[in-house]
Amino acid sequence: MATAATHLTPDQLASFHEQGYLVLPGVFNQDEVQALIDNFMDIHAQGPVPGFFEPVAPEQSGGDILKQYPRIMHPHRFNEVARRYLLDQRLAVILQDLFDEEPLAAQSMLYFKPAGGRGQALHQDNFYLRVEPGTCIAAWVALDPADRANGGLEVVPGTHKMDIFCPEEADASVSFTRDFVPIPEGLEAVPVNLASGDVLFFNGSLVHGSQPNSTRDHFRRSFICHYIGRSSERMSRWYRPILTMQGAEVTIDENTGGGPCGVEIGGPH
Repeated sequence: MATAATHLTPDQLASFHEQGYLVLPGVFNQDEVQALIDNFMDIHAQGPVPGFFEPVAPEQSGGDILKQYPRIMHPHRFNEVARRYLLDQRLAVILQDLFDEEPLAAQSMLYFKPAGGRGQALHQDNFYLRVEPGTCIAAWVALDPADRANGGLEVVPGTHKMDIFCPEEADASVSFTRDFVPIPEGLEAVPVNLASGDVLFFNGSLVHGSQPNSTRDHFRRSFICHYIGRSSERMSRWYRPILTMQGAEVTIDENTGGGPCGVEIGGPH
């Protein structure tokens, strides 16, 4: 049975605004977690979904396990289970508190991150979503326990109060993405360990990333959703259609600016 939607306490809200992130344990129970795992493993077994999920056979992967298990982009656009959890009312209540206004759903992703998979270099989500005014908020749902061994997330508290950085080039041997934001002087990366069913909420300017999965046989599957506030006026064109938490489509203007680097930023990260 699903747990009831619960509002955040004043201390939880204060922690989120001070640190840029908040861990809420046990938002989803183990039956729900297993249903999500089964759903996404079924999608993998069924093979490619053009434009959203394009795995390759082992013999075509060149030894890169992430080519066999790439992330699924926007699964809510073709999969009812993903859509249901993107719009879950427990998340809606929490996000309403974090934004202090109505939340809107912009993106979903599923990361398999099998054993041996590379990590993702430190980055900021709003570099890609380009929400204005304000920022986005991620809800990072741990399907497997996530720790340092299997490449759990690291966050850099305090960066959520900073501007969006123009990133440097990442080390391709440890990151499957090319963008890398160095840790600002005086700050440090903090590992965030999560149990299955926990949800990590974080600000779109918060610098975060992960190391490779160094285990021999453990996935680090995670269902990640991005949201914006109702007052947002512009964002990248790659995240349409935007949805209310009741599933109705919402239209906002496309952000046509060049971003912090002065050039057009690519699609969903």
